[in-house]
Amino acid sequence: MDWISIVIIVFFALYASACVLITLVGLPGAWLMISGAIVITLCNPFWNDTQIWSWTIIGVVLGLCVCGEILETVAAGFGAKAGGGTKRGMVGAILGSMIGAFVATFTIPIPLVGTLIGAIVGAFIGALLGELTHKDVATKGELAKSATGAAIGRVIGILGKSGIASICFCVLLLSPWF
Repeated sequence: MDWISIVIIVFFALYASACVLITLVGLPGAWLMISGAIVITLCNPFWNDTQIWSWTIIGVVLGLCVCGEILETVAAGFGAKAGGGTKRGMVGAILGSMIGAFVATFTIPIPLVGTLIGAIVGAFIGALLGELTHKDVATKGELAKSATGAAIGRVIGILGKSGIASICFCVLLLSPWF
């Protein structure tokens, strides 16, 4: 491997580390990491004949990121279900989580943390509203248990997605050497 490829991998490692960290606050760090890898792969012929990453590696990492998004999205719903909620509570948790993350990004002035807070609170409120629209409204304790399960599920989903982003980081950093 030539020196310019090594320098590019080192700078990519720093960039990808930041991408993994921002995934912890609910931002699309894994997608930014893959985008950077794709740009490097497309520009690679300008400095070297040997590719840093094959398109197979890029495809594997892309597939992992899709799995991470699915995990993050459905985790709030499964958390609501684990808390004893109904399907309405699950759907409410998923929708509330997405809406809460979007709204809080612009309304809570704390950079990056606003999105995370909005996603967790949105999952809680969404599950609560979903359960309240059910024809057989549960007791206050059951409503709280379902909504709390949704919030915990969202946190677990974010941690799971961050774990998958870490795996993508490792794949992209180790694969050029093998």
